[in-house]
Amino acid sequence: MTKPFRYYLRVRYQECDPQHVVFNARYGDYADLACFEFMRAALPRPQDAFDGTFELQTVRQVVEWKAPARFDDVIEISIWASRLGNTSVTLCCELRRAGTADVLATIETVYVHVDAHTWKKRTIAPEMRAALEVGAAGKMTDHAGYLR
Repeated sequence: MTKPFRYYLRVRYQECDPQHVVFNARYGDYADLACFEFMRAALPRPQDAFDGTFELQTVRQVVEWKAPARFDDVIEISIWASRLGNTSVTLCCELRRAGTADVLATIETVYVHVDAHTWKKRTIAPEMRAALEVGAAGKMTDHAGYLR
């Protein structure tokens, strides 16, 4: 199997509780950042993810925590499209401390593709579907400076 798209971020101080453990709600933020970067890397043009060409709305998100992330950890998030429906796409994320195999959390997010003006469901165009199926395999975005 080809390596999925990967996104790297560093846990910041304000994302943690007094014990330096990441607040549970921040995992949704991490998935949102990672999924957006996945879309920028996977879609035909990077701006398709934010100029209204491929507008998405979150309709469901499930987080399963396995171990805590902590202040200053570099988190590697692997992302792939696990399901493509007629109007929806499900993205799966696995979060790990960079360079380790143990999964800290999994996050599944279901998005519905909508028209940018009417906000009604819209069928995913064939070229977008094909791009999501490939899923930016092997690409990555490093906002942590981990791979320098």
